[in-house]
Amino acid sequence: MVATAATSSIFPVPSPSVDAKSTRIGSGTASLGGIKSKSASSGGLQVKANAQAPPKINGSTVGFTASVEHVKNEDDTPSPPPRTFINQLPDWSMLLAAITTIFLAAEKQWMMLDWKPRRPDMLIDPFGLGRIVQDGLVFRQNFSIRSYEIGADRTASIETLMNHLQETALNHVKTAGLLGDGFGSTPEMSKRNLIWVVTRMQVLVDHYPTWGDVVQVDTWVSASGKNGMRRDWLVRDSKTGETLTRASSVWVMMNKLTRRLSKIPEEVRGEIEPYFLNSDPVVDEDSRKLPKLDDNTADYVRKGLTPRWSDLDINQHVNNVKYIGWILESAPLAILESHELSAITMEYRRECGKDSVLQSLTAVSGNGMGYMGKAGEIECQHLLRLEDGAEIVRGRTEWRPKYASNFGIMGQLPAESA
Repeated sequence: MVATAATSSIFPVPSPSVDAKSTRIGSGTASLGGIKSKSASSGGLQVKANAQAPPKINGSTVGFTASVEHVKNEDDTPSPPPRTFINQLPDWSMLLAAITTIFLAAEKQWMMLDWKPRRPDMLIDPFGLGRIVQDGLVFRQNFSIRSYEIGADRTASIETLMNHLQETALNHVKTAGLLGDGFGSTPEMSKRNLIWVVTRMQVLVDHYPTWGDVVQVDTWVSASGKNGMRRDWLVRDSKTGETLTRASSVWVMMNKLTRRLSKIPEEVRGEIEPYFLNSDPVVDEDSRKLPKLDDNTADYVRKGLTPRWSDLDINQHVNNVKYIGWILESAPLAILESHELSAITMEYRRECGKDSVLQSLTAVSGNGMGYMGKAGEIECQHLLRLEDGAEIVRGRTEWRPKYASNFGIMGQLPAESA
């Protein structure tokens, strides 16, 4: 009996009716109430049961109370609302944030394209596209001197200036609508496999720009004899208008297949003559003859110079700017350290290919090694030739003391003041 009563008190037997709040077993009472069941959609079942054993069994009092609380999920929270069209739409706040981010990025890019200088000394033409001025006969383009374009003297190198001249010449042809499928060739020139080659170049440098300076380059073309074209350049400081460099060159046509010079066809002349500017050369021509150097007359010789692949232009010959670097390879270091190049004249005799091996010769005019102690100007004669002796370029350079134009920049003083 005792065992039966105890078992009944722990495991009460429910009545047939589900709604019954209590069940009586034997002489004791068992109370089962507060049963609450959630729907399957809530994913939880909550059951609370209280049971009490009979107070006396066989004359002895036995008390037993059990309280069992099963898993309780989402404490007293109501069931989620039913799924409708509205609550199935995406999170509008996240979508709005994504759209805002896209618009901000687009606005930033537009501001970069619509960039305007805030200071008068900043580059007016930020993308260097250039434009036609003076009744369509002069092309103008601005260049900012980059950090990688300056040398040990903290000024732009002569090669940098020459590259600016070449760039404006090609952009002039392109902007004028005369650029064919060649390197600076017009459509009629391209039909006849003709290209331009420079035969003479004369450059005068009054002052070298430095890092951050903006230079303004003007260029135009004129007739030169019956079968030539002259191109001039004027380089000025875009802020002050000071003249920095003046250059003049003579160009002729060459057949790129036969590598021989050619006369200007009438069809080509009809293309270029409307763009000729009737003006005098911007540089007074130096009519002095350039002497030919050899091993006996040269003071310095540099051998074994070879072009790299990057030295070739689209016409498969060495770019004319590269010749200047080769000429200066044989210039004495003492001159390079104490003087700066103020003028250069070059006569191009023949082209140089990728397999050529060259020699650079330099002769210092005057009293030979006496220039070492001079504070004045120096003149040098140059020759660039192939190993077999064939001439590539003859040249003349003029040098001035660095303090003459850069005083206050480099802090250099003449020997007398020191």
